[in-house]
Amino acid sequence: MLIQSERKLTSPEGLPGRFWYKHQIYAPGVYTGYEAKAIPAVREAIEQKQWKQADDALRRAAAVLQDEATLVSSAAAKLSAATSAAK
Repeated sequence: MLIQSERKLTSPEGLPGRFWYKHQIYAPGVYTGYEAKAIPAVREAIEQKQWKQADDALRRAAAVLQDEATLVSSAAAKLSAATSAAK
């Protein structure tokens, strides 16, 4: 489940202009070299005043975060059930 949790934060289409970066929550910035940016597609679109692209990126980031939240809830339920069974 830990491996799945990291994969839930990726998107098959990758970042705009950098399809090889699949992670939607952090990635190197386009103009910052290796310096990581949080939610890069949203941040970079806003910085460039590309509002439609920012809106699309925001929806993708929200979707991966929702998937992550679902996985975490599932993991918590399994852990709780295992803990209860062990008592």
